[in-house]
Amino acid sequence: MKIDEELTLKKIQIFLAFMRCGNLSKTAAEMELSNVSIHKALHSLESALRCPLFKNEGRNLIPLKSAYVLQEHAQKIVQEISTAITKTREASGFAAKVLNLGSLYSLTVNTLPNVISGLKLRRGELDIQLLLSSNLDLVKKLKATELDAIIVALNETTQDPAFEHLPMFEDEIFLAVNKNSHYADASEIDLSLLKNETFLTLAKGFATRNDSDIIFEKAGIDPKVFLQVSDIFTLISMVSSGVGLALLPGRISTIYENSVKLIPLQQPYKIKQDIGLVFLKSKERDPNLLALIAECRMFTQNKKSNL
Repeated sequence: MKIDEELTLKKIQIFLAFMRCGNLSKTAAEMELSNVSIHKALHSLESALRCPLFKNEGRNLIPLKSAYVLQEHAQKIVQEISTAITKTREASGFAAKVLNLGSLYSLTVNTLPNVISGLKLRRGELDIQLLLSSNLDLVKKLKATELDAIIVALNETTQDPAFEHLPMFEDEIFLAVNKNSHYADASEIDLSLLKNETFLTLAKGFATRNDSDIIFEKAGIDPKVFLQVSDIFTLISMVSSGVGLALLPGRISTIYENSVKLIPLQQPYKIKQDIGLVFLKSKERDPNLLALIAECRMFTQNKKSNL
């Protein structure tokens, strides 16, 4: 059966509102339309169906049996459409009950606990799934829509026209040494003098590894790398044990603070890391994402006020 193009969902919604309200004025108020618009919509619906739905008694429209039949089935249709829209939006990750968030291991020290706890207060029903990995891996998963958003270092890996960025804070890279190291008392360090030292690094793809390579190149060092690891906590533990030196961001200063010292680098070896939220522009109106954006902004404001 061919459905008349004049038979629209909007007219069905107006019809159902009229059947609930019982008169034009109440229906117009509910639908935020004029009485004339309601009347025209109902008359147009009758034309599209090619059968009467109401009879006139003075200025009143009295539903016929056909109107009650349409009401029963139209309610089911509107409910099915609403369910279809919800399921479709959830399938695309929009306003789903689960938020898939990716981030760096180093941000679990302070940033993520604050952001996630605030987000749970905003949207208590939301289930947050957290994935920790390297900058490069998280960016790939975001682009493949396996993640809804990531909190990472903003660098060349996040430069994509499909992405939106929200900068959160700036961090600095330091030389991390064991507290008993002869470098531990230095107020700052000339990295070019450490060509013969043993270093520990993160694996390729991590933002801190990328920054370390840039710093080593500036210092003219081809570092003796004793060990590469895939998480920053293992790296800090190795430094704490005196296995070697490492270049690490200042945000991890509270980890092993009794056994690891972070020493500022001399110019021109200083380098900053910009940390921020990254998400797809196509999802920027997602309610879950809007709540996450608001919480990241709140974290940034609180961090600035504590400086």
